[in-house]
Amino acid sequence: MNFSWLAHLYRGLSRPMGRTPQPGGGCRCRRLVLSAQRRIPEFSSFVARTNTCGELRSSHLGQEVTLCGWIQYRRQNIFLVLRDFHGLVQVIIPQDESAASVKKILCEAPLESVVQVSGTVISRPPGQENPKMPTGEIEIKVKTAELLNSCKKLPFEIKDFMKKTEALRLQYRYLDLRSAHMQYNLRLRSQMVMKMREYLCNVHGFVDIETPTLFKRTPGGAKEFLVPSREPGKFYSLPQSPQQFKQLLMVGGLDRYFQVARCYRDEGSRPDRQPEFTQIDIEMSFVDQMGIRSLIEGLLQYSWPNDKDPVAIPFPSMTFAEALATYGTDKPDTRFGMKIVDISHVFRNTQIGFLQDVLSKPQGTIKAICVHGGAKYLQRKDIESIKKYAADHFNQEVLPIFLKAKCNWNAPVAKFIMEEQRLELIRLMEIQEEDVVLLTAGEHKKVCSLLGKLRLECADHLEMRGVTLRDPAQFSFLWVVDFPLFLPKEENPTELESAHHPFTAPHPSDSHLLYTEPEKVRSQHYDLVLNGNEIGGGSIRIHDAELQRYVLSKLLKEDVKLLSHLLQALDFGAPPHGGIALGLDRLMCLLTGASSIRDVIAFPKSFRGHDLMSNAPDSVPPEELKPYYIQVSWPTDSEAEENSLNHSHHPAS
Repeated sequence: MNFSWLAHLYRGLSRPMGRTPQPGGGCRCRRLVLSAQRRIPEFSSFVARTNTCGELRSSHLGQEVTLCGWIQYRRQNIFLVLRDFHGLVQVIIPQDESAASVKKILCEAPLESVVQVSGTVISRPPGQENPKMPTGEIEIKVKTAELLNSCKKLPFEIKDFMKKTEALRLQYRYLDLRSAHMQYNLRLRSQMVMKMREYLCNVHGFVDIETPTLFKRTPGGAKEFLVPSREPGKFYSLPQSPQQFKQLLMVGGLDRYFQVARCYRDEGSRPDRQPEFTQIDIEMSFVDQMGIRSLIEGLLQYSWPNDKDPVAIPFPSMTFAEALATYGTDKPDTRFGMKIVDISHVFRNTQIGFLQDVLSKPQGTIKAICVHGGAKYLQRKDIESIKKYAADHFNQEVLPIFLKAKCNWNAPVAKFIMEEQRLELIRLMEIQEEDVVLLTAGEHKKVCSLLGKLRLECADHLEMRGVTLRDPAQFSFLWVVDFPLFLPKEENPTELESAHHPFTAPHPSDSHLLYTEPEKVRSQHYDLVLNGNEIGGGSIRIHDAELQRYVLSKLLKEDVKLLSHLLQALDFGAPPHGGIALGLDRLMCLLTGASSIRDVIAFPKSFRGHDLMSNAPDSVPPEELKPYYIQVSWPTDSEAEENSLNHSHHPAS
């Protein structure tokens, strides 16, 4: 278990942060002092220990110390390894009869028992140093020991290399938190939030304001959790974001608001999502899109961990239309190429029948991606899997074409490609030996979306065979802008819904289209993407009450009474304003390289939204429901069976 990360984690605390007052007075007592000059925090203030296990070095030789921690390892009753959050240290168990009581405590206490030991820091014998341990040059010669709490048999060992099911980890989360990687993740998260708060509040004058958790239902967006009240038929809603409150704070003249906000979404069983999550929520008055983007770039640069490569700003940007056309998604991973190329013009005079048919249609297009090394690394079963995915999910045909490599499973259409077309494709797509081209034809958006999925699928196949495309140590930021303001509803394409949320302002160049062709209006919505993941999203808001009322009632067909308080506020001199929310859980997951956002949250829920440790949610006796005028309607056997089948393939639920 390696705790060397802690020194890196706190190394940045020596950097002055804003206008931090210098400590005054001459008090020599041991206390926690907030100082811009302090390099390492005082971890042993106010407690029984004099030092942490991980901080002792040769410079401490001869010192009398008191340590508290867990027994991680014991060998031949001669020495043991003591662990705390800071690291590990070797403790020598006394063998002489005068220290029999100390030996008895340290030899009989089960592993993971909590002990307090006092003794002297001494050098390890020559040749017995451990260069893999930061404390490997020293050990503790114990004089006294106290068993603070004995440990029963554990459900799993507290070692990072031990394989544990996620269900077991969540059931005994308090034990899982003792591991080095969970300690690192949560402490890094804490440090980043502290730096963000410092940057926003002390450097740029933001006001940290808590907003209510009990609110009312909001039209549109994700489903919200309901909380019953003691008034018959009336419920609170847990807010999916503080969106309305932060806009109202701008109306109230607070000018710059920020909050580490707890948010809730009842999205059901969705992989790698949480019903409760945390976002860095920000709103500003008198700001435009570039102002918000510059603020966030500075915020991330300032709070970025010291053990990672520094963040380079400004971040590149791309329109939604460009992202879809080039990467097939609005959250592209720009760490690798394999870009989508429009090759329609190459086949404008083709004799290939189905390509002619596609190009004759208004939105018809032919596009392709070049998988470098595909002929070498992709197997026939991979290509078949890709073709099946395209057929099953997009009702599209994908043609693998080898223009320079020799392969006996080339698509039949390849022999109909003329030499002139072949040379143009090689030039246009920079095709090399052993490359494979995946070609498909159809409607623009559908084709781009398919190739965007296949691009990631091919990257997975190549990386499984040792090709490095997506370096986890590389952090590739991208702003995506100019989203559509509205999208057609899936269940009724003749009606519109907000692409972001109903408070997003239209692009100034498209405002006139609101009243004639609203489906063509672009928005002042912007997303921040990191390594193919959306980690933030925001917009400039509508601050005109009449425009907001028109969007809600005429275009989105929403009941404006639900938002009467906001519409009234906008009528009372609302300033222009905009903001953004950063997903803290997702950001920390990417920073730490965790396999799931559950690894950067102290007490997460399972896939099905369950707390496996406490068995929440739990049933409530009928008499406790009476004050809320509600009763449970139990599902029928068939409904219960269907619900069980929907979750049967997720055992860690």
